[in-house]
Amino acid sequence: MKYLPLNPEIFIQNRKRFASQLQKNSIAIFVSNDEVPVNGDAIYRFKQNSDVFWLSGITQEDSMVILFPDNPDSKYREVLVLVRPNELKEKWDGKRLRVKEAQDISGIKTIVWVDSLDGLLQPWIHLADNIYLDSNENDRKASLVRTRDYRFIDEMKSRYPLHNYLRAAKIMKELRAIKTSFEVEVMQQAIDITERTFRRLLQFIKPGVMEYEIEAEIYHSFLSQRATGEAYGSIIASGDRARTLHYVSNNQECKDGELILMDFGAEYGGYCADLTRTVPVNGKFTRRQKTVYNACLHLHDYAKSLLKPGISILDYTDKVGEEATQQFLKIGLLKKTDVKNEDPENRAYRKYLYHGISHHLGVDVHDLGTRTEPIKAGMVFTVEPGIYIEEEQMGIRIENNLWITKNGNKDLMKNIPITAEEIEALMKRK
Repeated sequence: MKYLPLNPEIFIQNRKRFASQLQKNSIAIFVSNDEVPVNGDAIYRFKQNSDVFWLSGITQEDSMVILFPDNPDSKYREVLVLVRPNELKEKWDGKRLRVKEAQDISGIKTIVWVDSLDGLLQPWIHLADNIYLDSNENDRKASLVRTRDYRFIDEMKSRYPLHNYLRAAKIMKELRAIKTSFEVEVMQQAIDITERTFRRLLQFIKPGVMEYEIEAEIYHSFLSQRATGEAYGSIIASGDRARTLHYVSNNQECKDGELILMDFGAEYGGYCADLTRTVPVNGKFTRRQKTVYNACLHLHDYAKSLLKPGISILDYTDKVGEEATQQFLKIGLLKKTDVKNEDPENRAYRKYLYHGISHHLGVDVHDLGTRTEPIKAGMVFTVEPGIYIEEEQMGIRIENNLWITKNGNKDLMKNIPITAEEIEALMKRK
């Protein structure tokens, strides 16, 4: 890992929270992700199962976390399973974790090598009444690939058919949505890295620069600050390309007079930042660009004011939609007849703002969490309204990350320049 060692209390607290939700006499087993082949003998860079990381902080392949709070042998109530270090394999693929290293990262005292697990696991299973298995559920996931966690479910049910099986994912969805102060501290480091990178970009961007050159600056800045890398593929979209929400080609020239939408964030310590800013390529907004930008910023600030415990994402989105309607009337995108005759299922403002306003953020950039139940203190959300105008070949989005507290919210990106005037002043300095 590139980042500095994290406080293991993050993972100790996460395991305690999870264990407290288990039914009596239950064992829970989490397995790491597959190593996925690319072509030939190559594999994609390994990415740990988010639940395994959230419980242990371990990023190594072939790992498992086993929690059995009612195990009669207290030594085996928390177990971290690792691949045994192999001298020959390490010559090719690098060093693997030793016992002390894994203990220091995870806070788990009992380390078991995966090649000796079967002899221990079977008696633990026989003692348990319930088996919680992880299915890595996410409302946004649509993959039909039979991943390792699902294959492990099949294997366990085949070997132990008479046990009661339960979904660990249902608990994880509730718990991972609520961030501890330890987690937010790490997220703030990812955000601070992202802030310094954005400030660097304001000195770098100018007419004639290529989108991929900006992407390269982002990656260089992230790595030089000990980030693991990008939390997701950076979107560097100049001109009309900014209307494509997940534009990742990043291969065109940024031209004088255009705006450039940049959606990027660092991953640090396993946690994500997610920032979007839209800036003028030449360092100066036109009058029309500033008008639309300020309308988007107004929506951003309005949305932030709504994000408090008790409101649901659905109600929140509806309220932002009402305000967007008023702003779009004000800046000439909608007419009163458009609003009067709108389809309630496809409201008029959706022509210019066609995505959600917020999503959960954490270990995953689209993190686990409810979209229907009331928002709770401890959740972290993005706030990212946009305005996309085909007729003017313009796309603007402004995004910050907010931590919900009992009394409202805390903007974790409050120090990142956001107003048109701040952006112009910083770009002028170059």
